[in-house]
Amino acid sequence: MHFDAIGRVPGDPILGLMGAYANDPNPRKFDLGVGVYKDSQGLTPIPRSVKLAEQRLVDSQDTKIYIGGHGDAAFGKVINELVLGSDSKLIATQRAGATQTPGGTGALRLSADFIAHCLPGRGVWLSNPTWPIHETIFAAAGVKVSHYPYVGSDNRLDVEAMLATLNQVPEGDVVLLHACCHNPTGFDLGHADWQRVLDVVRSRKLLPLIDFAYQGFGDGLEQDAWAVRLFAAELPEVLITSSCSKNFGLYRDRTGALIVCTQDAEKLLDVRSQLAHIARNLWSTPPDHGAAVVATILGDPELKSLWADEVETMRLRIAQLRAGLLEALQPYGLAERFAHIGVQRGMFSYTGLSPAQVQELRDHHSVYMVSSGRANVAGIDASRLDLLAEAIARVV
Repeated sequence: MHFDAIGRVPGDPILGLMGAYANDPNPRKFDLGVGVYKDSQGLTPIPRSVKLAEQRLVDSQDTKIYIGGHGDAAFGKVINELVLGSDSKLIATQRAGATQTPGGTGALRLSADFIAHCLPGRGVWLSNPTWPIHETIFAAAGVKVSHYPYVGSDNRLDVEAMLATLNQVPEGDVVLLHACCHNPTGFDLGHADWQRVLDVVRSRKLLPLIDFAYQGFGDGLEQDAWAVRLFAAELPEVLITSSCSKNFGLYRDRTGALIVCTQDAEKLLDVRSQLAHIARNLWSTPPDHGAAVVATILGDPELKSLWADEVETMRLRIAQLRAGLLEALQPYGLAERFAHIGVQRGMFSYTGLSPAQVQELRDHHSVYMVSSGRANVAGIDASRLDLLAEAIARVV
């Protein structure tokens, strides 16, 4: 029959951890695999600001008609301002525009197809390591994928090696940069590092594609946007992918945007026409609900203030979990060995644990994390930090 030659591909290893964890009967288990925020009860809650905005939408929405190729215009306006700043000169001069996408992943796929169709022959350079889906999205679009060093085998950020490689990148290629809360390592560039990267990007005439999936989870909503706004202000052309999954808790509502910054307003219209054309053949028009929620929250000062407080609460909890784990490791003489956990930012940590140690943690202690040693810090139960530290101590 027609499907006889079709084989089975392995499931996504990160999503596969969800099933393994769910089927583990051990009541002392830890889920440090899938990248979702969890509160002190181990739940991924819907923020109160989101619930209030949703209620308003239930009461006021009177249609579910398509929202157009670029999505909800109100969402596009507020996400532009959230990412670039409400006082952005690019917004004032109509040099920046947002195209709504199904999540940050959709924004990445739209950018990949845009590069393939409108910038043929350009390759994309990804950090080593990076989020695995970066690799497959650009490969699926037919864009050549190369890598620049980021974190070395010693589990340390290697800025010099990164810059040395970027200095050799062919002019015109695309370089994908993580704005903050690097996934999977948690290691972020400092301000001085970003300035040096900007200098190389400018001198090599590279096109920066900045993945901004965790705004507010690193050092704060405004602070996390520092590098994005620097590049947008200093360079004529920038691509930015934004996600509302984490900071709005809209994981399953698939809410994101591809923001384009151009040299002038006319060129923005050209580029956006291409994006709408490409999106038409990917998802036609994006889903409405999540974007309407975001537009409602960011368009209302009271709701926006509540939301900002909720994001800050999540950020502080993650930071406290990092500090708490280091404190729990202290009695085992491991605080210095794992000191990088306190330096990293956001939900993820490259722990430095080997695949064999990760497997032992899973088999003997029901601690679930990715085989690379990447742990979702936001999945830690603060009341059981001592138990997690003991498990780590037993395998190192």
